[in-house]
Amino acid sequence: MQRDLQALSDGEFDVVVVGGGIFGICVAWDAVLRGLSVALIEKDDWGGATSANHFKLIHGGLRYLQHLDLRRVRESSQERNVLLRIAPHLMTPVPFVVPTYGHGLQGPELMRAALAVYDLLVVDRNRGIPDPARRIPAGRIISRDEYRRLFPHLDQPGLTGAAVFYEVQVYNPPRLSLAFVRSGMEQGVVAGNYVEATGFLRRGERICGVRARDRLSGEAFDLRARCVVNATGPWAKWLVQEGLGRPLRPEPTFSRDAYFVVRGRLTGDHALAILGQTRDPDAVLSRGKRHLFLVPWRQYTLIGVWHRVHTGGPECFTVTPEELQAFLDEVNTSCPALGLGLSDVTRWNAGLTLFGDNDPQARDLRYGHRSLIIDHRQVHGLDGLITLIGVRFTTARNVAARTVDRVLRKLGERPRPSSTGKTRLAGGQIDDIQGYRQQVYREWSSRYDQDTLQGLVANYGTLCTEVLALAQEHPELGRPLPGSSVLRAQVVHAVREEMALKLGDVVFRRTDLATGEDPGDEALWECGRWMAQELGWSPQRLRSEVEEAKACIHRL
Repeated sequence: MQRDLQALSDGEFDVVVVGGGIFGICVAWDAVLRGLSVALIEKDDWGGATSANHFKLIHGGLRYLQHLDLRRVRESSQERNVLLRIAPHLMTPVPFVVPTYGHGLQGPELMRAALAVYDLLVVDRNRGIPDPARRIPAGRIISRDEYRRLFPHLDQPGLTGAAVFYEVQVYNPPRLSLAFVRSGMEQGVVAGNYVEATGFLRRGERICGVRARDRLSGEAFDLRARCVVNATGPWAKWLVQEGLGRPLRPEPTFSRDAYFVVRGRLTGDHALAILGQTRDPDAVLSRGKRHLFLVPWRQYTLIGVWHRVHTGGPECFTVTPEELQAFLDEVNTSCPALGLGLSDVTRWNAGLTLFGDNDPQARDLRYGHRSLIIDHRQVHGLDGLITLIGVRFTTARNVAARTVDRVLRKLGERPRPSSTGKTRLAGGQIDDIQGYRQQVYREWSSRYDQDTLQGLVANYGTLCTEVLALAQEHPELGRPLPGSSVLRAQVVHAVREEMALKLGDVVFRRTDLATGEDPGDEALWECGRWMAQELGWSPQRLRSEVEEAKACIHRL
């Protein structure tokens, strides 16, 4: 992966995709596989905003049964199946436990019926998945005694048992985004991160490209294309307003979705649903209050998600200590035995998600149900521009395929089907993840511990051999950064092969270094020094990069 701004400015493309979150990346991947020439730009880093900060889950659609939204159930299950096939190294099924109480709306009888209907709707959920470890088991009801064996410290009055179903967890969402980018570039996508679209090129009533600026050098240039896809998520309406001088219609609304990370696995290998304090006003079949989830991830527990209507600019949000304390109070009310405090929280993550229509002060909030694909010829009388704002990470590939269908029609190209549902991503050529992991252990266990090798396989898949070969060629790169299992070779590889240009790209998105908690100043400086050596940073630039990363880590 090489950042080539000359190729961006010199070329004329069939389509320019603005926005390097999961939806824009998937549009570029789909378009290049259908034979279009594609440019992809992102003003920050790949998958660096909402796409990096969601709850790390690929939903199978069970929760949409309460809305009687069978279309979403089917779409979510199918897209989960696709990701399990094309990126198996990054996907792991996780059992979710939903306690049942009494024998009414919250009882096991209703949940048994819901699981039976769901399993019937997603009967093909494991189609084409060769690896038993990546297949999704059927849902089931467990007894009160079995629940107590799983969570002996979290017993609740009135408990009658629990429902168990499975979701899929993404080991590292930014690495999935990166796998899409690398796969696209291997097929011909010309891409550049830290390249911002500052406006649109216009010829009469047609958009014919974007004005762009390299945010690292300040250099401005034009990027020409027959069609532009504005996939900038919460920035989309602002780009349209500033670039066209017109409001985006329909105007999207967003929620700040937040969760936090706690050190240690509070619920073992199972995720646990607990009752929150709000309700879903759109639910047709409601069991009462919405659930919060405690989900095991690496050596941590993720707890969330909380939603708040966001009305400001896309970069103007945070999670205050007071809000975080309120989140903790809500969890402790449902599970007093946890006794969580602010000192238990290692970090919080948040991003802006397309939402439903809500009053800014509403407590029971309506979620977004459908992604927006807006043809500006119909809205503004301007051809050559499509705006895409996605609603769920899970369905990004399918929504991108539908967007490219529109691009092809707009370009007058012959229709041809999307192949992204069956094309493995870079690093994903694995049919037996456990077998491949054991193969790597056999070859490299004499040099590296199991945690290091497991992290390499989970993050890179078959591409872990590139990192290991680099470390073998330069033994000094085979040593881990202080206090971590991240190899120096991963830092150098991120710069040379994965377009890492800032320290935050490596510590938050290319590696596991600072994704769960503060790795410490020594690790940050060591990582920064290796990047400085590769990128020619001055001492002042190195210090600035370290301070910027530390500010993000210490925002709690």
